[in-house]
Amino acid sequence: MANKNLLSNLILTFIKKLFEVPENKSADLGQLKNILIVRQHNQLGDLLAGISFLRAIKEKYPDSSVTIILSRENYKGLLKNRFINELFIFDKSKLFNPFYVLKFFKLLRRNYDAVFVPVTVSVSFTSNLIARLSNSKIRIGPKSLDGKMNDSQFLFDKRIDIDWRKHPDSHVADRILDLIRPFGIDTNDFSSEINYDESDIKIAENFLNEIITDKSSAIVGLHVGAGKPQNRWSLTKYVELIKKLNSNFKCTFFLTGSDADNEELGFVQSKLTIPLFVFKNKEISQVAALISLSDLFITNDTGTMHIAGSTKTPQISLFGPTNPYNWAPIGPNKYFIRKSELIDDITVQDVYELAAKIINSRKKHEIK
Repeated sequence: MANKNLLSNLILTFIKKLFEVPENKSADLGQLKNILIVRQHNQLGDLLAGISFLRAIKEKYPDSSVTIILSRENYKGLLKNRFINELFIFDKSKLFNPFYVLKFFKLLRRNYDAVFVPVTVSVSFTSNLIARLSNSKIRIGPKSLDGKMNDSQFLFDKRIDIDWRKHPDSHVADRILDLIRPFGIDTNDFSSEINYDESDIKIAENFLNEIITDKSSAIVGLHVGAGKPQNRWSLTKYVELIKKLNSNFKCTFFLTGSDADNEELGFVQSKLTIPLFVFKNKEISQVAALISLSDLFITNDTGTMHIAGSTKTPQISLFGPTNPYNWAPIGPNKYFIRKSELIDDITVQDVYELAAKIINSRKKHEIK
């Protein structure tokens, strides 16, 4: 471990000698026309919860051209986003491909007025280095995060201290703006957003047309999987919930997921005799379109929660160890349930009562 730390420090020292830029504390950025954003290290949930960052930049500089660098794991969340003009996928596995490297180099060597490296829960050295390698007049990134100094802060000429400990219950959509607020860039709209088009709506409508047998039924979607085991509500509880909703309301149910959720999807389907359809391995924009056409969506704390959060559909998000005040979707009809750090402390009755109120509210609106 000591040898590894010594090597890391030597490499960092070498990079500092090559790439250090003098700090500039001026808050004047001038008129930004060409902007680069590097978010290649963020997970999908972080990315979607931080749409406010993109919105704030476009509100401040509506005529600017925004290019964003994302990872191959999260880029689909912004494929059709209206706040960006160009998207580039940073793929470490392709760095030995000379054609890919040349394309990446050409992107970085464009004339940018500013490059931003936003942070949520961690600082990425790779993102910081990418920002420094770009041909940008101004480089803005974290000086520290929650009191811990950023060892590669020297790659930025404008360095911002980010400390969320002062407001532990603030939402990520609010927190992420702290990097750009010192420059007069801000927004009052913290909502997430996924843009989808007519082709996405058509795919969603075709799926619903195939599964709906009673047009008066409430369309209820559920996401029973999650990347982190501690964020998964019990599958048997999902089964009980579906049975209870089906016994008391006319519902058409569907599940969302991917091949990674096959075990969970198969278990829930095998325990039910009622029709339960699966919208699987679909594009993020298609999932958002389907949820937007639904009456209720119930989900674990995972990436799909944030996809649903970008729609206006009533939503119930189930939380365990994560603080929902930081991560739960924002907006009307967006509800969360958390009893403790153990997600299974949430009972079927807890979720059923809230779901019943939402479905009953829908029925009253239909009568009006």
